[in-house]
Amino acid sequence: MTPPLSPTCRSDQTRVRLAPADLSKLEQLGEAIAQLASRLHAATYELLVLLREFDAQAGWNNGFLSCAHWLHWRTGIDLGAAREKVRVAHALAALPRLGGAMQRGEISYAKVRAISRIATPENEARLLDLAYHGTAAHVERVVRAWRRCDRVEEARTTERRHLNRTLTTWVDDDGMVIVRARLTPELGAVVQQAIDAASERLFEESKQAAPPESVAEEVTPVQRRADALGLMAESALASCLDRGVTADRYQVVVHVEAASASAAPVEPAAGHAVLELHDGGVHVSAETSRRLACDASVVVMKEGSDGSTLDVGRKTRSIPAAIRRALSARDSRCCFPGCTARHCDAHHITHWADGGATSLDNLMLLCRRHHRLVHEGGLHIERNSLGATTSVGANGRRLDAAPALLSMSTLRPDDEAPHWMPCWDGTRFNLGYVVDVLRPSPPADVYRPVAASVF
Repeated sequence: MTPPLSPTCRSDQTRVRLAPADLSKLEQLGEAIAQLASRLHAATYELLVLLREFDAQAGWNNGFLSCAHWLHWRTGIDLGAAREKVRVAHALAALPRLGGAMQRGEISYAKVRAISRIATPENEARLLDLAYHGTAAHVERVVRAWRRCDRVEEARTTERRHLNRTLTTWVDDDGMVIVRARLTPELGAVVQQAIDAASERLFEESKQAAPPESVAEEVTPVQRRADALGLMAESALASCLDRGVTADRYQVVVHVEAASASAAPVEPAAGHAVLELHDGGVHVSAETSRRLACDASVVVMKEGSDGSTLDVGRKTRSIPAAIRRALSARDSRCCFPGCTARHCDAHHITHWADGGATSLDNLMLLCRRHHRLVHEGGLHIERNSLGATTSVGANGRRLDAAPALLSMSTLRPDDEAPHWMPCWDGTRFNLGYVVDVLRPSPPADVYRPVAASVF
């Protein structure tokens, strides 16, 4: 009986010597493996190209959160791996040399995935040489060291920006107050967002005002932004610069006319729902009110015929806490196929306003996005007796929780496909030297003070 092949042999065992014919067969087997791996690299490149085109055309936008979520649902790969594939697919669009090498099967997806984190059109050629001559482990080490250097420079730049932040105000000769600020990018973005929100509010309020009688009365966009800054300051002072406390996000108030003592009690569902804001109740669409009422606080108010409030009931939750805990334990995440969101609303399959029971059988967890799509976007989600969910879009297309598996297609042989091997000869890897050679030094003016001018 021929002993099994082993890469290592103990001293008390006889090393197996292969005949030239057997050695030739093993070499051919190894070459076949290398050629198949090369074709797999090329096929992976084709997959990335198709994925980039699919994402560009928003083929996943039928209820899924992103292209990565769709890929995770459709192909069964891990969500993190799906995100990486989408990222690499878009990165290769600007890296033709790297994409061409992978298309020819010369470098693996593992190397491309690592290099695409730092590659640019300027350094692509040098990093491609690294991929050709180094192992995947070498490439990963270089990329990690490269990114550490980038983070150190970014930290220095961030510190300089923080130290150079300023805001000055002064009164001009004509009595106008001038404000000038240099803010860090993140603080500047917050200020700009607040100004835009205040400007939008002033613009909406101006629509209800009387039209100006002269050109001088018209408000220009620049003037509106100045008024928005004042509105921001007034709002901050009115709230005593208090960030507030955590409270219910929505409260649905149902107004019910008081009935006579002999009449049957009026159900809350018979009333009309409004969204209660700080400046009063705002009427919303029927489907929006149903969505808010699925998982919110409900207060029943009885009013007289003259509009006076006769009675205000206790605030209650539409879904008791015990049922909500059981629902979270059962579903744990959004029930839409492929969605992994865990911050979810409780959705009534048959709404309680239509007589649906607030029970586990009539409830499911949906993230805020899919909850809105169910009520206001034409999406419908069904649950069978086994607990499996099926989504039916507005176009009638059905999405099961787990798609059917694809049949394995036979790979076409390509004997002329090139296959590359790293030409590393085992010499000790000098990581610092490699990074210094491949990564260009920052320009001399990179250390100048940087800040974002807002005003």
